[in-house]
Parts: sequence; structure tokens; C-alpha cells
Amino acid sequence: MNNKDIKILLVDDEPDILEIIGYNLSAEGYEVFTAKNGVEGVAKAKKKNPHLIIMDVMMPEMDGIEACEVIRSTPGLDNTIITFLTARGEDYSQMAGFDAGADDYITKPIKPKVLVSKVKALLRRLKDEKKEVEDIVKVGDIVINREEYKIVKAGEEMVLPRKEFELLSLLTSKPNKVFKREVILDKVWGNEVVVGGRTIDVHIRKLREKIGDDHFKTVKGVGYKFVL
Repeated sequence: MNNKDIKILLVDDEPDILEIIGYNLSAEGYEVFTAKNGVEGVAKAKKKNPHLIIMDVMMPEMDGIEACEVIRSTPGLDNTIITFLTARGEDYSQMAGFDAGADDYITKPIKPKVLVSKVKALLRRLKDEKKEVEDIVKVGDIVINREEYKIVKAGEEMVLPRKEFELLSLLTSKPNKVFKREVILDKVWGNEVVVGGRTIDVHIRKLREKIGDDHFKTVKGVGYKFVL
């Protein structure tokens, strides 16, 4: 996985810290998002599905500990790497952070180069876990479990008929890519007999009713695509 494919969310109520850390991580090629408090951090985590979250402990509206607990209980974000920013000597914060589900902590103040090295070390865990989670796909607020044929949307579990599941799985494998009708037929139905040319349209209509009309776009004369 290239750096440009990795999303990092920074959550801190100090603009200077967001600017400094964000600048250094962006310079490494990472896609960086920011939030100024725990409430905003949770919302952005659900929307962006970051690979790594770097979060301050003491923040207004919702502190980092509570935000971490909410994120950890959100389907699709339970495997996101979370590390806390803590001041030196804040042993309580570090312990509370681990209890809330954090993976690590970074002690402030920290030199930019050291921070980047720390982030690289944390992200190496993604490679170690890749094989274990390759059957779990996260797209927006939708989690697709290919092994169990199960969908979780906005925390609500649903079971789709096999063809609807396979069609959704195909379209979400590359959001915003237009899948041609012939490709969809080949990947989802294969050599099976398809009754009528409207088969795909019917399945798309059912997915729109269950998943949300906004996510499925028709490209006239070509096919369909999934959008966030």
C-alpha cells in the first residue's frame, strides 16, 4: 500500500498542532484529515474510514477517551489504528487510553521526524493484519463481510440475497468506477442463465431501496457505479 492510499485523521483542539503534524504527514504523501474535537473526530472517522487516527486526550465537547470508545464500538472502525497524543507524565491518560481501545500513544512534545517514524511503525501493522481483514470491506458507513455474506450499514446488520450481495460487493470494490453491464453480468451471474436484460436493473433497484438511492448511479448506455 502506497502512502497516498493511506488515510490519517488528526483530532486535536490546538490549531498549531493540527497544522504542524498535518503538514509533516502530508509531506510524506499521506491523505490527512483533521478535526478539532472528539465529536467532530467521531463524525469524520465514520465518514472517511481512516487507517490511522492520532487523537489528543483532553478536548472540548468530547474528550479523546470517550471518542475512542465510540469509534471502537462503530462497525467497520474496530480495526482502525488509534494512537493518543499525551503530555509527558500523564500516566492516567495513557492507561485510560489503552482501556478505551487505543493501540499506542505518542508523548508531546515530539519532533516532526520522530513523529513520522512513529507513524510509519504504526502503519506497518496494516500489512500484518491485511490477510486477516481482506474479507472485510469498509465503504463509507457500510461494512461488507464477504466471508459471512453479511452487511452492516450505519450499525444495522442486514442479510441480502446472494446476487444482491455479490452485486453490491462488486460495485463497492472500486467506488466511483463505472462497471459495464457486460462486466457485471460476467462477474455476478457468470455462466448462469439470465432471464431478460432487466435483471441487473431489478437488482440495482432493490439495493437502492435497502442501501440508499444516493449510492447507486446509472451511466446511461454503459452501466452502474457506487458512490459515497
